[in-house]
Amino acid sequence: MYARILVPLDGAKFSEEVLPHAAGLARVHGTTLTLLRIVEKESDGPDAEAYVKALAERLSAQALCVVARTDVADVIVEEAARVPKTLVTMTSHGRTGLMEAMLGSVALRVVRNSGAPVLVYRPRGADAPDRAPVKVTQIVLPLDGTPTSEAMAPHAAEFAKWLDAELVVVSVSDFTAGAKAGFPQGDVMDSSYVRGRAKDFAGKYGVRVSWEALHGEPAEAIVQFVDGRPGAILAMTTRGHQAIKTAFLGSVTAGCLRKAGVPVLARMP
Repeated sequence: MYARILVPLDGAKFSEEVLPHAAGLARVHGTTLTLLRIVEKESDGPDAEAYVKALAERLSAQALCVVARTDVADVIVEEAARVPKTLVTMTSHGRTGLMEAMLGSVALRVVRNSGAPVLVYRPRGADAPDRAPVKVTQIVLPLDGTPTSEAMAPHAAEFAKWLDAELVVVSVSDFTAGAKAGFPQGDVMDSSYVRGRAKDFAGKYGVRVSWEALHGEPAEAIVQFVDGRPGAILAMTTRGHQAIKTAFLGSVTAGCLRKAGVPVLARMP
């Protein structure tokens, strides 16, 4: 499914926290792991190159240092496109460690412009390079009965199959998105919906599938569900182009990214 895992770094420990997840993904099929250090000034190049080479050597990865001539997010997207079947895997913020509004952040711009799923992880302030690679055992796919949420299903299912992981389909009982989209409230909330979708995905994609009907505020319920599941990855769409200003911040995806402690495979629908 993927030929390369690309990890953009900015030289800060925060941006390195995604490395155990990236290394775990690369280990499954011996996929190339590439660490990308981007600098804005030529004068920063030598130190940045030494940094990324040392880090790559510890992880048996490739090192790449690039001087940005354009927006950093554009450089990441262009580098990802240079090698087909590249998965960008990155933290949501880096040097400052501040949880900035996602609008305008590098992570959001990469998700918005890449045209492909991007794995995003919110750092917690922990040292990463010496941690063991994380083995992914579950891809958790939240659905709310709308075409937007179900648009992530093919990507989540193929990702789970590639990793020999279980696809876990979940819905939350108080989702209102389905009603707003014209779906009957009971049809969305009832466990028969998520059970039916899980059965459909198993047959269509040939992947191991389970399902859960959760209860409560959507982001909180999903966060509680993945709590204690270090091998989980959430697969979620953003709200789409008509809601760019809230594509992460204030959405269920944003709540999960801020609180879940697991990576989020995010994609614009």
